[in-house]
Amino acid sequence: MVERELKTEHLKADADGIARAAQLLRDGVLVSFPTETVYGLGADATNDTAVARIFEAKGRPHFNPLIVHLPSLDAVAHYADLTGVARDLAHAFWPGPLTLVLPLKSNGPLSALVSAGLPTVAIRVPAHPLAQALLTQAGVPVAAPSANPSGRISPSTAQHVLDGLSGRIEAVLDGGPCDVGVESTILGIEPSPVLLRPGGLPVEALEAALGGPLAIRDDGAAISAPGQLTSHYAPAARVRLNAEAARPDERLLGFGDVDADLNLSPSGDLVEAAANLFGYLHRLDADGEAPIAVSPVPDHGLGRAINDRLQRAAAPRD
Repeated sequence: MVERELKTEHLKADADGIARAAQLLRDGVLVSFPTETVYGLGADATNDTAVARIFEAKGRPHFNPLIVHLPSLDAVAHYADLTGVARDLAHAFWPGPLTLVLPLKSNGPLSALVSAGLPTVAIRVPAHPLAQALLTQAGVPVAAPSANPSGRISPSTAQHVLDGLSGRIEAVLDGGPCDVGVESTILGIEPSPVLLRPGGLPVEALEAALGGPLAIRDDGAAISAPGQLTSHYAPAARVRLNAEAARPDERLLGFGDVDADLNLSPSGDLVEAAANLFGYLHRLDADGEAPIAVSPVPDHGLGRAINDRLQRAAAPRD
């Protein structure tokens, strides 16, 4: 728990706001910023104290690694080895919602807290123009998990960030709602490509690029990348999945042609559903404690990422 109350600055997406956010990152403090997926909670990834404050602000387990955000593919060479199939995928999908887990550079500058002691590091080059501007101006690699209390619903607006972390972080750079709305797809590379977390880049696109089916991480395997905790992305209310209708004591988060309290996409559009997912969970969370029933969502394309987040939201909690 953070012991001191901070005044969290709400920065505009203009030249002054970007410059202020970049300076704060260089100063070793925490800044939330938008990517095309969700809002991240950024810190200088080479600064042990700054990275430790991410875990403090979020209440995040220290064995859970972080994603390092960089402005370009060329910048990766300073921090990780990018060769072979990993480099091919980076050229195909960066900037964008893909995170690659790569071998750490020996004697590199990243804080050991970023990789949770593992010999690998998760790296992404985001496509959001505001993220690109901030990373370029900051001039440091930025470690950035989602900007929410650990295990809770991820933020897709600046207000979601403030609702969860105001007083715990120095600033949020407001770029409006995130377009994709679910976190990046995470891919392990060695010894061969394996899906570690479905996300904003559909698995089908990766399989097309790889020329074949993608192996999927065993849920019982050790944590090797962010977003693998069993219970995660959870509202305070209990969640029931694959509900054809709500029970009398429940609220329905719908998908498709159903009568619901909130509907991710009445037309059955998975892109629209992904963009709405976390925002609608936030709204239901704020509206009361009644359990949330969720309509079935097709398990293809972005539906895989949606179902992954919903399954973790519905998982039993300690």
